[in-house]
Amino acid sequence: MGKVIFHIDVNSAFLSWEAVYRLYHLGGSVDLREQVSAVGGDMAMRHGIILAKSIPAKRYKIQTGETILEAQRKCPNLLLVPPNYGLYERCSAAFMNILRQYSPVVEQYSIDEAFVDMTGTEGLWGEPVTAANRIRNQIREELGFTVNVGVSENKLLAKMASDFQKPDRVHTLWHREIKEKMWSLPVSDLFFVGRATAKKLLNMGIRTIGELAHAQPDILKSHLKKHGEVIWLFANGQDVSVVQKEPPANKGYGNSTTIAFDVCDASTAKLVLLALAETVGTRLRAAGVRAEVIAVGIKTYDLQYASHQMTLNYATNITIEIHRCACQLFDQLWDGTAIRHLGIHTSRIRDHQDMRQLDMFDTTDYEKLEKVDATVDRIRRRYGNDAVMRAAFAGSPIDHMSGGISREKRTVDYKKVKVD
Repeated sequence: MGKVIFHIDVNSAFLSWEAVYRLYHLGGSVDLREQVSAVGGDMAMRHGIILAKSIPAKRYKIQTGETILEAQRKCPNLLLVPPNYGLYERCSAAFMNILRQYSPVVEQYSIDEAFVDMTGTEGLWGEPVTAANRIRNQIREELGFTVNVGVSENKLLAKMASDFQKPDRVHTLWHREIKEKMWSLPVSDLFFVGRATAKKLLNMGIRTIGELAHAQPDILKSHLKKHGEVIWLFANGQDVSVVQKEPPANKGYGNSTTIAFDVCDASTAKLVLLALAETVGTRLRAAGVRAEVIAVGIKTYDLQYASHQMTLNYATNITIEIHRCACQLFDQLWDGTAIRHLGIHTSRIRDHQDMRQLDMFDTTDYEKLEKVDATVDRIRRRYGNDAVMRAAFAGSPIDHMSGGISREKRTVDYKKVKVD
């Protein structure tokens, strides 16, 4: 046989993992997967969106990413449970460990899905569909949740196949099957076709993946540029990407946070930026890299977004330097409108280099700042993020390590949660 690629996707991952934890570890008797239920953020913290939903919730047209209020309008009796990313990370690790039993080449695509290169493993695990069912059954029996497995000769078709009928299924989508199984699907179902692209294609009279596959590539390119060529190849089942065991190096590092209240003064906004600089700097140093470009993004109370960036003379991963640059950008960007969300993002990532040209007008002791950051990082790794906190955050409602997955989403106090 030629290439054999699996795409394994956990069914309603966050909800499934919460359901299994409640059933097998907390003594619950109600399976959330069988209820009209969803995982939702904390509306008091302005994180009130649907993160995952059960299959019965789909009957009410509840969508991932919509607000909790929108979902509750559709179903007033919707059962909501809080997010628990610490649990999700443990479940994801157990899931990936099973996949690595079947192949040494596993690419974790997200927290709840992965590609596995199964080429040449037929002698160990049998024909592709047999092996896929074996993986699916082992995950269900050992971990308690279900997955869909897509089987094909490339990553694109494997991913498309895993999105077919759910849950707990194995589907093939070999190249010879795309006419029968894929071309009749709406063009919006094709990987890499988002809402904006789907709308443009519909305006061109292209409604199905098959119609896209038979369109003229030069016409697509004229309307959609390079993206038009890519999705035409995808519609024809062509994908040359390989399963990567090692993730590629990050092209940028960043964190952002939605603030629990509208920020109307620069000093509070800059304190939020300091908290974000802490987490971004920590990530850069942990990866042994520095950033040459710093960007700040602001989302106002009315959800308008603006950003600004600057290129540094020397790449850095020093928290205070990142914060200083972020404050300069903020001052240039902010017009006084109440702020809902702030972010710091970096790009032009450079390998760790200690060379910095001396400047007779800059008296900053960068070596000392680097040693301070390194010491703080070691203390936090050993004793937790709260072991060291800058005095500016004392008594402040701002989390001193903001951004990424917020603190309240990382764990759940089940003593305060009713588990049926």
